[in-house]
Amino acid sequence: MMTTQLRNRMTRLVIRQSTTLLLLMVLISSVCCALRSGAAESSSMTATPLRVMSFNIRHGKAKDGENHWDHRHDLVVKTIHDFQPDLLGTQEVLDFQATFLRQQLPEYEFVGVGRNDGKLKGEMTAIFYRRDRFKKITEGHFWMSETPEVPGSKSWDTSLSRMTSWVELQDVQSEKHLFLFNTHFDHRGQQARLESAKLLRQMAIDLSKDTPFIIIGDFNAPAHMDLGKTHETLLHGDRSDGITLLDTFQVLHPEEVRGVTTFGGFKDRIHGPRIDWIIVSEGFKIQASSIVRTSYNGSFPSDHYPVTAILESPGNN
Repeated sequence: MMTTQLRNRMTRLVIRQSTTLLLLMVLISSVCCALRSGAAESSSMTATPLRVMSFNIRHGKAKDGENHWDHRHDLVVKTIHDFQPDLLGTQEVLDFQATFLRQQLPEYEFVGVGRNDGKLKGEMTAIFYRRDRFKKITEGHFWMSETPEVPGSKSWDTSLSRMTSWVELQDVQSEKHLFLFNTHFDHRGQQARLESAKLLRQMAIDLSKDTPFIIIGDFNAPAHMDLGKTHETLLHGDRSDGITLLDTFQVLHPEEVRGVTTFGGFKDRIHGPRIDWIIVSEGFKIQASSIVRTSYNGSFPSDHYPVTAILESPGNN
């Protein structure tokens, strides 16, 4: 027969084993919860790819006949909706065109001023960004001249006042910051384009500091065989700072760079200068980069083809 002392000893042993098992189960449960929580937090901090578009929409007062703004403004909006950019940079935007686009694109916030006075007069390099994706931190504008802080200023051999609009944004998905610069270089002055490339590159580096940035726009210079070295200067500077920027289309389509145009003149063209670019700082992963030649029943939304890129921000790839 089992003595009382032996039964008590066995009871204490069973209690200790049960307690140990219970503690082990609690520990395992806690670890699993922590792992699930960490995975969810990691997922929430990883932003989905950025969809970027640059689109010269052709100024609305041009005497373009059947291609006048009144006949194609809906095509411009459809082209934007078809791609659904997170970040959109437009060029040659007059105030009434900006008003129309803002009405038709309510899901976007707007940044832009007229190049003539820094208010409403003249073309804008207007930026649109998705309000559900980004929070604006700050914005600004500068002119492509020796006095970049002066609205309407001109320098070198430029034919018109030219400008850049920019915005610092925080991605609400990843909480990471980025800068977007949107510009339009002069169509005549070769020196002006070169000096504008130097100025834009330096301003982007200085303003962004170590924050990733994207430069988009109509540069009015061919990316290939550019005798004025606008493209090379924007990407590499004088090569003394060790900073290299990347042309998204050039990275993904090196065999197509030569002779692939972004200016169609309201026609379906393949060959010609690629003058509209999407440029990124190092660290971005470029998933896609395209020239959008879509027409609707033979009608084109603009004399320029919009260009697009799909990117993963640094730290998310």
